[in-house]
Amino acid sequence: MQLNLQTVLSRQMNSNRTVIVTSKQGDIDGDGIKDNVFLTANKTPDSPFWRNITLVIHNGRTNQYEQVPMKNDAGYNPTLFLGDFTGNEGDDILVVIDTGGSGGSIYAYVFSYLNGQLMTIFNSDSFNESFQYDVHYENQYKVKVNSHYLKERYILDLTYKDQEYLSEIYNKDGILKAPIEGWVNPLSGLNPVDFNRDGIYELEAYERIAGRYNADSLGYVQTILKWNGKAFAPDRQNVAIFGKEI
Repeated sequence: MQLNLQTVLSRQMNSNRTVIVTSKQGDIDGDGIKDNVFLTANKTPDSPFWRNITLVIHNGRTNQYEQVPMKNDAGYNPTLFLGDFTGNEGDDILVVIDTGGSGGSIYAYVFSYLNGQLMTIFNSDSFNESFQYDVHYENQYKVKVNSHYLKERYILDLTYKDQEYLSEIYNKDGILKAPIEGWVNPLSGLNPVDFNRDGIYELEAYERIAGRYNADSLGYVQTILKWNGKAFAPDRQNVAIFGKEI
């Protein structure tokens, strides 16, 4: 069955370099019949990089194929997850693609059949535009992270850092030698989690906090997003920091 589908897809796309990267089965439109869901892409020779990543849905009832292009359609390790995010009793589609950038960011999309049409109900570009932060080092080995979207503030304790790190930034009284600003990287993780165990998944979003440079990781902003009938809205947000060996 999978081989036949791959043959059909290859013929339809008329490209001998287009392959099925991954596939899942689920009831996407809620009609009670299983559908086949694929990610297809063009393989880059001698590289794990994929181009022209496309979502393809084979409708189990009509036997028709639907191809869904994505704005950000190139990257590494494209993955599929099927599950109910909206409570509409059908399987929604989560697509995640690694960008390969130094910040570990991802492209992510959620697709859902709403009112008989396949719609994009989450995309990482919109998320990154909405969730903005500023990061400032403070006296006494603290870092202040302001979340503008939720109007919340988090204070990170840097005393777990080694003495060499701290002495470069602070004098012996814990006063900053010079102002330092960090930043929060774009979305770097999006995991489906059924926190309420009710069969409806929430999205757990991760954004990495950077200090003086990108490899200077201070922790992660974690945001739980829940479908409210119209959009994914933040249910709660917190910051996870790294621990120190005791």
